[in-house]
Amino acid sequence: MFTVFRKPKTFKLRALHRTKKFGVAGRSYQEVLRKGCFHFQLPVTGSRLCLYEDGTELTGDYFSSVPDNSELVLLTSGQTWQGYVSDIHHFLHAFHKPQAGLIQAARQLLSGEQAPLRQKLLADLLHTVSENTEAETRAEDPPWFEGLESRFKNKSGYLRYSCESRIRSYLREPSAMSLGVFKVSASASTVGAEAQEEYVRIVGLMCRKLRAEQYHSSYFDRGAEADSRLCTPEGWFSCQGPFDVDSCASKHSINPYGNRESRILFSTWNLDHIIEKRRTVIPTLEAAVAERAGREVSWEYFYSLLFTAHNLKLVHIACHKKTSHGLSCDPRRIYRLQTKPKRQQPARKPVRRPETPGI
Repeated sequence: MFTVFRKPKTFKLRALHRTKKFGVAGRSYQEVLRKGCFHFQLPVTGSRLCLYEDGTELTGDYFSSVPDNSELVLLTSGQTWQGYVSDIHHFLHAFHKPQAGLIQAARQLLSGEQAPLRQKLLADLLHTVSENTEAETRAEDPPWFEGLESRFKNKSGYLRYSCESRIRSYLREPSAMSLGVFKVSASASTVGAEAQEEYVRIVGLMCRKLRAEQYHSSYFDRGAEADSRLCTPEGWFSCQGPFDVDSCASKHSINPYGNRESRILFSTWNLDHIIEKRRTVIPTLEAAVAERAGREVSWEYFYSLLFTAHNLKLVHIACHKKTSHGLSCDPRRIYRLQTKPKRQQPARKPVRRPETPGI
């Protein structure tokens, strides 16, 4: 015998993998089940109801404790539901080749969703399945290029430009120093002009090397060789974590090749200097030039710290720690190792052989 309540309870009811919902009211579990099967044209035999939130199946006794306006899922024989994450699981199977119908279904599902957490999950899901990652040219994916200058014809070209702009910015401070802001210690003031000249020479060498390396713009180019890019061949970048850890605990990832929003969000990711540029690298380079005392500064070492992945980590903005890193340059690599000249052996005097007396 089923428990019957005087006041009907109201629910939002949907069938498995269907986006359409119906408002259903009933005084008992069986009444709500019958009405649901009628709306969705499903057999009552073998059907059952469960909570959309977590998949808990309803019974006659449990029916009374379910709050009004709860969302229910109607299941038929053989069907299962594990909570709203089952919607996510359903869409994940279509990630590789998402169809227009799937994207539309996700949008409809999102439009009727009220819970903030589920809204966030569905919005992120829709953002991902809507990506046009394989497209490369402006003609193949016009929305991706919205807001960009017409000179950018393909995605890789723009992202190379974006990377180059970042690397170029790291040259501004040492270049400014070479134009007259170079500071030396009081004890080295007598060699200030000579130090200035050497600093200018080193910055010039760095500039020439940067141009030869195309400003390491290949870091953001998914078409570059594997050892010269920071992404997968599909364009996925993974956060490398803060400067003081080996990896990102949050597993941040992004594909700026996918859509315009991802392209814009990627601009908030940072190429973070592990040994800090302004606090450590440049002051150490200044001091090395001023105090070289006949030694040759290893400018290639400073170049690697300023401009290469040897000292740069790609990090999500949440993993970019603005505090002092407290790291120093390697004192063994600041100057070139001087090779000791080989000691010349003294020339041996020729041995005079005694003359054989004539007979």
